[in-house]
Amino acid sequence: MKITLVYDNTAFRKNLQADWGFSALVEVKATPKILFDTGGDGKILLSNMKKLGIDSTSIDEVFISHPHFDHTGGLSEFLKVNERAKVFIPPSFQGLENREIIVITGPTKIHKNVFSTGELDGIEQSMGVETNKGIVLIVGCSHPYMGHILDAARKFGKIYGIIGGMHGFSEFELFKDLKLICPTHCTQHKAELKKLYPQKYIEGGAGRTIEI
Repeated sequence: MKITLVYDNTAFRKNLQADWGFSALVEVKATPKILFDTGGDGKILLSNMKKLGIDSTSIDEVFISHPHFDHTGGLSEFLKVNERAKVFIPPSFQGLENREIIVITGPTKIHKNVFSTGELDGIEQSMGVETNKGIVLIVGCSHPYMGHILDAARKFGKIYGIIGGMHGFSEFELFKDLKLICPTHCTQHKAELKKLYPQKYIEGGAGRTIEI
């Protein structure tokens, strides 16, 4: 699998624009291309995609983690240029009409090797990708308790790594068995995670790609 960070608070590639929000393109063999969240601004999202050589019309699906603007703000602009993508949303996300929408109400396999944890604590769903190394978990902001997120994902198998926003998460021992940690967007304790898990830590930022 390959994950490309398209939208983040920082820019890994200097020619990309950083902005408050998160979006990542998830590419898995024999699986539709999935855009995880859409950042806060559609123009920035599409501009970064273009500079990364990503054809926005080639994306098959959009997975929305939760309805906050910094994860959904780019959705309308994206859907103007990609009229065929289906959209997976949690029950808390409202206002999307005239699209192929799939509301995910609980832990759900959306493809053979891709699943949703379902909306946890009434606010957010996360996405997991099953690889030969284990599950790679992609999180938007981690508003739910991290233990709940990890427990929900473990129902599908052993977790290999986690990528995404982690807000004020500080129970670092929960990550002791993970092999990959890439904190992005709203994560407040990046320095602590890097110091505690230097061999597992990967710097995020728009333009960073991770292949597993």
